[in-house]
Amino acid sequence: MSAEKKSNTRLVGGAGLAILLAIFVGIVLLSQTLFRGARIDLTANEQYTLNAGTKSILSKIPEPINLYYFNTQETTRDIPAYQAYATRVRELLEEMSEHSGGKLKLTVVDPKPFSEEEDRATGYGLQQVPVGNGKQLFFGLAATNSTNGQAAIPFFQLEKESFVEYDLAKLVQSLIVDKKPVIGVLSSLQLQGSFNPQTGSQTPPWAIYTQIAERFEVRVLDKEVKTIEPDVKVLMLVHPKELSDDALYAVDQFVLKGGRLMVFVDPLSGMDQEAQDPNNPSAAMFANRSSNLEKLFKTWGLSFDPNQIVADRELGVPIRLGNDTVKNPAIIGLEQANMSQSDIATADLESINLDTAGSLALDEKLGLKLEALLSSSKDAALVSAEIAKTMNDPNQLLADFKAAGKPLVLAANISGKFKSAFADRASTSGHLAESKETNTVFVAADTDLMSDRVWVQIQPFFNQQVMNAFANNGDFLVSTVDKLSGDGALISIRARAKTQTGFTTVEALRNQADEASRATEQRLEAELQETERKLAELQASKTDQNQMVLSPEQQTELMNFQKRRGEVRKELRDVRRGLDQKIESLGYWIKFYGTFFMPIVVVFFAIWFFSARARKRVANPA
Repeated sequence: MSAEKKSNTRLVGGAGLAILLAIFVGIVLLSQTLFRGARIDLTANEQYTLNAGTKSILSKIPEPINLYYFNTQETTRDIPAYQAYATRVRELLEEMSEHSGGKLKLTVVDPKPFSEEEDRATGYGLQQVPVGNGKQLFFGLAATNSTNGQAAIPFFQLEKESFVEYDLAKLVQSLIVDKKPVIGVLSSLQLQGSFNPQTGSQTPPWAIYTQIAERFEVRVLDKEVKTIEPDVKVLMLVHPKELSDDALYAVDQFVLKGGRLMVFVDPLSGMDQEAQDPNNPSAAMFANRSSNLEKLFKTWGLSFDPNQIVADRELGVPIRLGNDTVKNPAIIGLEQANMSQSDIATADLESINLDTAGSLALDEKLGLKLEALLSSSKDAALVSAEIAKTMNDPNQLLADFKAAGKPLVLAANISGKFKSAFADRASTSGHLAESKETNTVFVAADTDLMSDRVWVQIQPFFNQQVMNAFANNGDFLVSTVDKLSGDGALISIRARAKTQTGFTTVEALRNQADEASRATEQRLEAELQETERKLAELQASKTDQNQMVLSPEQQTELMNFQKRRGEVRKELRDVRRGLDQKIESLGYWIKFYGTFFMPIVVVFFAIWFFSARARKRVANPA
């Protein structure tokens, strides 16, 4: 190739790179204009993608809402866990603001000590939390609307990170709705308290009833009710016994019109006072203490046998029987593994107790879906409720026990388009044969999970009743009412995975180091036991006069062990040092690939591509 052609090639190549740079800058500027706010969420759990329910709530904001996000940034920077969470909250608020069409106006505030911003945060009801080293942290959110409505999240707790989107959406929704939701309660149990003829005094309301009444407007309904008022957001049916067809029809149409229903049925209710006659204690053995909603359940495809209870050998709660402690398989102590981790009401709860609960199953061929919220272990079976009613020893439930081999559903959400169980009332004015929209019904096969005795102790304290919960039954039930009483969109918001997820490669390295350390420590422990055995043998061979003096053999054995212990400790330090070096090396390589390697590859590829194009054009000018 002539010198002139080489010169032309260099000029064309240089011009091509200049054009490439200009095109690149132009694309960046154009994308910032055309795609402002557009994002692609590539995180494993779509941490930065708003739930469809959240978007629905944001689309219904009638007037601007001001959000004031308070975060003491200097303090947050010193605590990695809070720093990551604070960034997560801020970015989620920014995402919500982007999707609100300008209705959410976000202001980020850094309340310095002794500043007006600090006083402002306190005025909104936010909490200043000590985090060590004499430092205080504001980490909360306040919101206001144009009608003097105000709401706040006093402090974003780390343990509630998976609920953060739900909490934010709920806060926004609370400023859209201007009054407490109405909760209708229809129950054959005395949730609100009753007169006790034996003591001549009024019994207090159940703790769960008190908690619900504090947060909602509770309306007690008569069992002969013929219609449910349209302002009732949630209807709670607790131990529904012998409801008339008119009352069942009212419940049926309430669901089909979009009302939220919570049903608590029971094969053997321990709190059924109607079955208890103080003048005839034995009457309780033969009284009907079960409840069902058979007509509606059958239409929905939901199976519930009021004659069987769930006995669980693995999760049975220990009780005192004489001088012994035995497991009662009829009283089930659920753990986190037995609760849904995708539903807001059950995610992150630790324990829930049930007593003589039944089991639920759904025939999904009829179009509805079942989402299990509470389930037994696999070592559970259905046994006769009659045996449980008359038994003196819990072991009687284990006679002929055959485990199901799979978890039995104790409480669930049933969702879909519900059909009416009253086709014969099609001519009734306003009758609906099927719900127009998807709805959700909560069903629990136990009423005793609401009773105080299985989850809370109430003690007097300075003329007040203090609740000391030993299980999360109250949290579960109040959260469920809270969720169902909101906009339908709020129900669809699930618990999110936490942002503090580990690096799988680093975790694998740590596990390897832990196994190596454990093996080394076990070897040291074995050598220590062998040394102690030898020292004991030498000590036993000594006379009474020199029991307190170490023999030369003992001194040698002891020195050998001390030397070996030092060597083993050095091995442990080497294992840990090797782990740190591997993790540090991995970090360097990640930074190198992300910062230098990939950009260099892209640049060299671009240079090669345009140089090849230029050479081709020079070689073939036609």
